[in-house]
Amino acid sequence: MSLEGTELNGGQALIKSLEMEGVEVIFGYPGGAILPVYDPIIDSKIRHVLVRHEQGAGHMAEGYAHATGRPGVCMVTSGPAATNVVTPLADAHLDSVPMVCITGQVAMPAIGTDAFQECDTTGITRSVTKHNMLVTAAADIPDAIAEAFHIATTGRPGPVLVDIPKNIVDANNPDAYFTYHHPRSVDLPGYKPDQTPPAESIEAAVDLLLTAKRPVLYVGGGVLKARGAEALLQLAEVGNLPVVTTLMARGAFPDSHELCLGMPGMHGNYAAVTAMQRSDLLLAMGSRFDDRVTGKVGAFAPDAKVIHVDIDPAEHGKVRIPDVSVVGDCRIAMELMNTEIDQRGGARAFADHTPWRQQLSGWQEKYPLTYEQSGPGDYLKPQYVIERLRDGCPDDTIVASGVGQHQMWASQYWNFNYPYTWINSGGLGTMGFSIPAAIGAKVGMPDRLVWAVDGDGCFQMTAQELVTASVERIPIKVALINNAYLGMVRQWQELFYEERYSEVHLTHDMPDYVKWAEAMGCVAFRVEDPDEVELTIAKANQINDQPVVVEFRCISSEKVYPMVPAGGSNDEILVDPSQRTEGEQS
Repeated sequence: MSLEGTELNGGQALIKSLEMEGVEVIFGYPGGAILPVYDPIIDSKIRHVLVRHEQGAGHMAEGYAHATGRPGVCMVTSGPAATNVVTPLADAHLDSVPMVCITGQVAMPAIGTDAFQECDTTGITRSVTKHNMLVTAAADIPDAIAEAFHIATTGRPGPVLVDIPKNIVDANNPDAYFTYHHPRSVDLPGYKPDQTPPAESIEAAVDLLLTAKRPVLYVGGGVLKARGAEALLQLAEVGNLPVVTTLMARGAFPDSHELCLGMPGMHGNYAAVTAMQRSDLLLAMGSRFDDRVTGKVGAFAPDAKVIHVDIDPAEHGKVRIPDVSVVGDCRIAMELMNTEIDQRGGARAFADHTPWRQQLSGWQEKYPLTYEQSGPGDYLKPQYVIERLRDGCPDDTIVASGVGQHQMWASQYWNFNYPYTWINSGGLGTMGFSIPAAIGAKVGMPDRLVWAVDGDGCFQMTAQELVTASVERIPIKVALINNAYLGMVRQWQELFYEERYSEVHLTHDMPDYVKWAEAMGCVAFRVEDPDEVELTIAKANQINDQPVVVEFRCISSEKVYPMVPAGGSNDEILVDPSQRTEGEQS
């Protein structure tokens, strides 16, 4: 039913505006300043998921957005609730996740008086949002919400925060009422992101691409944000171009494809890392030359010319000066490049890449991902757990990871053949991300199998959201890689701090993860024997009416390889000890 022309209060108008934007679910937590908005939710078709911590609301909104491509929405109150969503906002900002966060604020007359639960929310979040705004009149709410969704979802996506003072949404305040209108369009002077790149930049990019003898397609998360996987596949195949997919781009190009080299970076595959180093052309597509990919910038891909395709002009030349800069949407740019290549003769127009492909195949054969299976009586190897989990789940399973060693093993050993099946915190590296993000993904994609791969350190940060999953009937599954340590920190201390292990030991037994999970309404299993891994995963996959936690007790000493030492050149990549010569063992 249309409410156009009806008198509404600000709280009703806010919920109606969200409905008009197509919002299906809000992840939130009520409190004093936002309380007037929670009353009209009762009469709304929008689902509200009550979280156990405001940080969880933000990460759930992120997971929802990652999985569906639609903007995630979270709503919390003022003061400490608003500061609790700063981490998800920063996470979404760095990973270009479309999200709208609504925060309550103290009443307008109280702003600036240090009122109860007051903080300068827009000031605090200005540097971790794409845009934020304080709405000062109820009649401005429809336009503010429309603008927020427009900004969050256009150009380079990102989080937008809308701060709402209590008095403009209060049903008891006569000044909170106005005649509702839904804006027909959004007009924001100065905000007009360029979608279509200039023709001359496309032509210049194709000129370089056709003559390169050692090209690499360096694919970042921008390709997924642009829904560009199909155009990417066409470009790679017509040009016989090897592809690396960054941590944020896993699934953008099928791992099973012969042109896929896997993940580059600090813990990337040897072939992917070395291919970039030895390339004569990098076609950087929606990637930002992150330090975890480049290593020592001055030593990164020294002989490579660079074509940089990105919708954000600020990314061009920020780290590496491109030879050709293509400012625009990645999908549109690739479609235009494909058309241009076709007009120049298609596959026949490219230089011969056969020697380059042979070199890459040699590296792949010599330095595959590898590990030694655990011996009798030892705990599990985490890589083995990931492999069995991968093989026991459908190809389109959505995997959300925490941050640390388990994140790297999941990205390395899972085969991502579909886009939007890998959800993780890339730029900010937020521990505790996976469980709430998996919940958000499952809400958005209820018919898909969703696993959270978590570490024991991460699990202890946000496990309370499993209560949310149980109460709300959101049946995610959690693979808890319990190695009794903050594993990545331990690895660095072993390699670079002479094995001086400072404050990294968590123990296998405290807390009892099975009892804890059961207390939160989950089905829980503990696995210590390799022979029980597959059977337990199969049991977990058969449970579809409540969350499941599987604790895999893993060896503490296992390290992630390959590894590029922090601040070092990618040429200094350390492969698994079993692949090193005698002089390289130290």
